[in-house]
Amino acid sequence: MEYTTQTTTDGEFDDVVDATIAALNDEGFGVLCDIDIQATLEEKLGEEFRQYRILGACNPSLAYEGLNEEIELGALLPCNVIVYERDDGAVVVSAVDPGQLIGITDNDALDSIATEVSERFDRVLTAVTDEFDPASEA
Repeated sequence: MEYTTQTTTDGEFDDVVDATIAALNDEGFGVLCDIDIQATLEEKLGEEFRQYRILGACNPSLAYEGLNEEIELGALLPCNVIVYERDDGAVVVSAVDPGQLIGITDNDALDSIATEVSERFDRVLTAVTDEFDPASEA
């Protein structure tokens, strides 16, 4: 089962993270948390890991609307967007599929919110791709 939507770029990791955060902001999302998995695993376990960040993204107005429909929705928030480096050096930006996430609530009133978040995440991924691969705009 697919539960994310993603794009891949050859941009530098930190630049891709910055571009992802900027694109999320452009779509009305704030990044509530930024977890550096590589640093955390090194600190907590002494283990090396690839560059990997989890960005907890939240659009306040959509979150408010969703929480009014389903008070337990907070257990699924914020929506995560991950940025990680593949073994070949490419950088992946992957966003949770809101349709899959919201689907577990079995609350049809949330469908339009999931659609809205999906459309915004698609624009985020397109913006990141376009920044590092301008030929993709054609």
